Amino acid sequence: MSWLIKSSIGRKFVQSISGLFLILFLLFHMSMNLVLLFSYEAYDFLANEILGANWWAIVGTGVIGAGFVIHVIWGIILTLQNQKARGKEKYASSSKTETAWSSQNMFVLGLFVLLFLLTHLFQFWYQMQFKELLMIDGARHDSAQLVAEVFSNIWIVIFYLLAFTALWFHLTHGFWSALHSAGLNNGVWMKRIKVLGNVVSTIICLGFIIVPIAVYLGYSNLLG
Repeated sequence: MSWLIKSSIGRKFVQSISGLFLILFLLFHMSMNLVLLFSYEAYDFLANEILGANWWAIVGTGVIGAGFVIHVIWGIILTLQNQKARGKEKYASSSKTETAWSSQNMFVLGLFVLLFLLTHLFQFWYQMQFKELLMIDGARHDSAQLVAEVFSNIWIVIFYLLAFTALWFHLTHGFWSALHSAGLNNGVWMKRIKVLGNVVSTIICLGFIIVPIAVYLGYSNLLG
């Protein structure tokens, strides 16, 4: 199994698998967020009773966190590896094929998404699950109310829109690249996979974006 760490192909394989795992998590997280648009009570039940400080939620959080850490570390390693191998012309190609902007800026997009994630974790996960686990005063159990308060600030909403725009660019390249690294590199299927990646990325990002916009426009319903 050492080839997964030592070889370039192995590192790309680990990066692709961790990326696909995180895409599945994003689909789940997006679906849960959309519940808020239909029922505040159902959202509170999911966030507090199902995904609160229960053991399965803690284990799940640990697995997701490990997947994200692996994805970030391997992304940094691969970026440094590419820079060392190609120097200033790290995206040069003898085929003169135009390289997508998202492909050229995957690392920068990833860093911006990481900054957003840290902000998001502090605004929600830290206020709910983390404080409850460590029995810190002020743990929030009114999840829908917390969402309404956070997204009552237009600048936070704008920040989320920018973050998910960056995530869209990151995913559109990352989706097909991950499947390519995992072995699905047939010329015919790659065209279809790229289209599928664009569709999945758009669904995920639109699903996330619609929540802060909708809550901001109607947040008074929650704040009373």
